[in-house]
Amino acid sequence: MKKNLVLYALATVAATFFLSACGGSAGGEASSAAGPEPDGAGSSDELYVYNWGEYIDEEVITRFEEETGIRVVYDLFETNEEMYPIIEAGAVTYDVVCPSDYMIQKMIENDLLAEINFENVPNVDQIDPAYMEMAQSFDPDNKYSVPYCWGTVGILYNTKRLEELGVAPPAKWADLWDEKLSGEILMQDSVRDAFMVALKKDGFSMNSTDEDELQKAKQDLIDQKPLVQAYVIDQVRDKMIGGEAAVGVIYSGEMLYIQEEVANLGLDYTLEYVLPEEGTNLWLDSWVIPKNAKNKENAEKWIDFLCRPEIAKANFEYITYPTPNKGAFDLLDEELQNNQSVFPDTESLVNCEVFRYLGDEVDGIYNDLWKEVKSN
Repeated sequence: MKKNLVLYALATVAATFFLSACGGSAGGEASSAAGPEPDGAGSSDELYVYNWGEYIDEEVITRFEEETGIRVVYDLFETNEEMYPIIEAGAVTYDVVCPSDYMIQKMIENDLLAEINFENVPNVDQIDPAYMEMAQSFDPDNKYSVPYCWGTVGILYNTKRLEELGVAPPAKWADLWDEKLSGEILMQDSVRDAFMVALKKDGFSMNSTDEDELQKAKQDLIDQKPLVQAYVIDQVRDKMIGGEAAVGVIYSGEMLYIQEEVANLGLDYTLEYVLPEEGTNLWLDSWVIPKNAKNKENAEKWIDFLCRPEIAKANFEYITYPTPNKGAFDLLDEELQNNQSVFPDTESLVNCEVFRYLGDEVDGIYNDLWKEVKSN
């Protein structure tokens, strides 16, 4: 789901590759290992990390290794749904993982996570209390997770193309049903994100389990389908930069890259980002420790290291997704701090929600309805 600047094509679960720290997620040399042995004792100088693609500064991994003497073995996943069954099966063990909010809730409810010993994570006090409170929506007692990155989902629009079409800049999700935008809309190819757009448009919770509300959202998405150019994930960024569409649903963490690319390319149009009036998904990715981790203390050292303000700042500058680290935020220049596309003020988040895990049965209902949308 969501959030990755450039996702790597990953191997199948049966042939998972690991990247060494000198390779990192930025395309270095891949380890020849097939992962940690499930029944072997973990070495005290190793750490097995499972994270999204392009979701850490490679130099941060190197600095951690040099400072601690711990060798990092780094592997990538593309979606929460890809990550979960690997952790659940336990055939390959990881020491520290970075899932999203609703998936952390699922992992807690299914007893897959270990409680973090916060005596080993003193830098957790650098996380803004607002995000620790936000995390309580999926980790009620803040026992299992430490926030890493956050953001929103909104609408990216091409100012010039909208002017040519005679369409006003979008302000709400309902604007994505304007027939003047036929063939000009990029929607997220994600069941929860797509239904979030329709549910919020209709004034419902994006965590709805009401059958009538879900059926209405399904029909809305079917009605919108003739207007949609494509259902995409990461391609929305490059398609919008390339002027291929007028509007696209996108994750806020892409905005710094997009703004820089537009400036570098000298385009004759701008790409603007708006949070719809009806509200949207406010997401939070956090570090967790699987219950079967073999190097738990090393995992806690890793989390603590990433909570250091200068490290969190380096990560932000590399991946451009908003940091919940107050110390790192204070180190940023004023222009970045005031960039509302990246760090929206609290007033604009008033109608936002965090995704919740709704249970396997409801997940099945969402998936079945999404199949109807895609096949209609």
